[in-house]
Amino acid sequence: MNAALGMLRRQLTGVIALVVVVGFYFVVILPEASADAKNRLASRYGFAGHSVALPTSDKQQSIRKVNQDYKGFDAWISSVGAAVAMNDLDGDGLPNDLCLVDPRTDQVIVTPTPGKGEHRYAPFALNPAPLPVSDVMAPMGCVPADLNEDGRMDLLVYMWGRTPILYLSRADHGTLSAQTYEPVEAVPGNTGADGKYTGPQWNTNAATVGDFDGDGHDDIFIGNYFPDGPLLDPSVDGGVTMNHSLSHAQNGGEKIILLCAGATAGDHPTATFKRVPDDALPEEARHGWSLAASATDLDGDLLPEVYIANDFGPDRLLYNQSTPGHVKFASVTTARSPGTPKSKRIGADSFKGMGVDFGDFNHDGLYDAFVSNLTVGWGIVESNFHFMNTAKNEADLRARLRAGEAPFRDVSGAEGTAWSGWSWDVKIADFANSGELDIAQTTGFIRGYTNRWPQLQELAMANDSLVANPFFWPNANSGDDLAGSEPLRFYVKGEDGRYTDLAPELGLAVPIPTRGIATGDADGDGLLDLAVARQYGDPIFYHNQAPKPGGYLDLSLTHEQATKVGTAPAPGSPVTGAEVTVTTADGKKYVQRVDGSSGHSGRRSSEVHIGLGDAKGAVQAHLKWRDRQGAVHQQDLKLSQGRHALVLGDQAREK
Repeated sequence: MNAALGMLRRQLTGVIALVVVVGFYFVVILPEASADAKNRLASRYGFAGHSVALPTSDKQQSIRKVNQDYKGFDAWISSVGAAVAMNDLDGDGLPNDLCLVDPRTDQVIVTPTPGKGEHRYAPFALNPAPLPVSDVMAPMGCVPADLNEDGRMDLLVYMWGRTPILYLSRADHGTLSAQTYEPVEAVPGNTGADGKYTGPQWNTNAATVGDFDGDGHDDIFIGNYFPDGPLLDPSVDGGVTMNHSLSHAQNGGEKIILLCAGATAGDHPTATFKRVPDDALPEEARHGWSLAASATDLDGDLLPEVYIANDFGPDRLLYNQSTPGHVKFASVTTARSPGTPKSKRIGADSFKGMGVDFGDFNHDGLYDAFVSNLTVGWGIVESNFHFMNTAKNEADLRARLRAGEAPFRDVSGAEGTAWSGWSWDVKIADFANSGELDIAQTTGFIRGYTNRWPQLQELAMANDSLVANPFFWPNANSGDDLAGSEPLRFYVKGEDGRYTDLAPELGLAVPIPTRGIATGDADGDGLLDLAVARQYGDPIFYHNQAPKPGGYLDLSLTHEQATKVGTAPAPGSPVTGAEVTVTTADGKKYVQRVDGSSGHSGRRSSEVHIGLGDAKGAVQAHLKWRDRQGAVHQQDLKLSQGRHALVLGDQAREK
């Protein structure tokens, strides 16, 4: 007996520690909705998965060849690049075309969405020739935008190993094909006399489009992840940089804004952009490890703020203070307050920002935000950010932003959205037209069979002086696994106001790492479909089949077009950043914008889609936009529910 008591005393410290850990787990673990409640919620939704047609390729890979410094964790370096965008690329009036990046082939692919009209053209890969592209470069994402302002959608393709390429739609193309697009350098002067690439080795993982200086023309934001260097050149040993911290790294790639400087239409279209001075961005925002970005006007002046989601350190929210031709941003941070840890303050967090999107969760007419972070239970448990806007109105918000304050409060714990996995892209949208926003989120990292979590956790606890050296990073090669079986997440607001993941109930919880989400109403039935890019598998298209959807508005908002050049369809240039606020009879507000490309590697279509729930009849809509001369316009319209195509000039008029 005495021996047993002695043993108990010796183990008492460990027993107490175990009890405390288990106790804390049950205190903080998020309660789940019951099976019956989940089934009731799921009955409002329905998705049918379809394979996506892809062109053939001689190249097949799961892991890229990398710089010799990175050979020990080449699967890690190869863990990004799957991307998808949905838009109207052939001008038929529907966002039923996909631009995909497939890292298994390093192709940028244009293909029709499955279903109605899927045989309009054969899927094809974009051809960069005659621009210099080699095996030490790889595409990372595709952003649709009308970059030469001729009324046809073009494609911005950003890459590792070089500056982006603009694929401009020719004016007289026939059926959509690789010959439709003229490849143009976003940053000219990168080709040497021998035809080889001589420009900077940008390593881009974030890009978005917006009118940053308010002159009426779309500009480009580029967020690089690694600093310039030969990441994908296996003949080189060195010349690359690792993050010098897992939580405060400030040695990542540059952040760059390219201002529109002119464009022409025709069979050899052009689009010219000029880089703004580095000091247009605050010093602390220039060198994070950026994986996602969003350009969204928060305070109603039609100058988009920029949220930069950074891996290994603080995210940045930049307040736009620009004037035409002169770009200027200032950092804003969340004020310290009791109960708000530093890790959940914008501008001071230490998490792994990997995706971002904006939407109005509480119908107050102000944008809230959702940010994906690394949130693997029993792995590395940080938290997603479910940021609610705490400003009273736009005027209060503008005053606080001007004072350097980001008035947002994280509610992810209370809302049930804190933990989802190794999280990436996120899209906030109403997939049942219920009048409440849902949250779709990609997750998963490296898929294999050898668990590498113990080694990663050792690195996470290591001194930052070791992190900067690739030698001390854990193995991550073929066959290794880190969160490799995590599924897509699909959060829906429950009966109690908290969010519940319904991916398993809806057949969306496939255990394959996913990266990008694109949304759009591909068949014009009033429901948002979604396409998902997978890192180690074929992309998939989910056709929305919600059985009893609510009412909706779906608005195509395009600029006035002075003249049309060429015979190819030209449905119009999206008015990027235009904002629509709908107020229903019960006083609820719904706010949405023409999005220039929010997220990690998934891009929603250019239409404004607003679910209206049980609202009946016509609704009041307030529109705000900038015309091509940079002038701001506002107009109130009474719109019947359904689809509308509006041309925005001095006034809004229906096509």
